[in-house]
Amino acid sequence: MLKGRDFLAIKFHVSKIMGEQKLKMSDLAKLSNVHRNTVMALYHENAKGITWDVLEKLCSALNCQPGDLIEYIPTQEKDLLK
Repeated sequence: MLKGRDFLAIKFHVSKIMGEQKLKMSDLAKLSNVHRNTVMALYHENAKGITWDVLEKLCSALNCQPGDLIEYIPTQEKDLLK
C-alpha cells in the first residue's frame, strides 16, 4: 500500500464532491473522459498521483477548482489524525 507511510499529506475530495453532485463513478468517468479505474483510485484515495490532464478533466466535469479536489494536510495535523 503506502510502503513505510501510513498517512499521505495529500487528501483527495473526489468522493465528497461526487456525493454532493449525486454522481456515480461511471458517471464521472463518462463526463470527464477519465478511465473508470483512475476515478475509482481517486475516489478511494488509493491513487499514487494525478496528472495535470486528469486534474483538468475532473475540474471541468465537476465544475470545480483544483483546490476543491486536493487538500494538503500539514505534518502536525497528520500526526493528530493517526
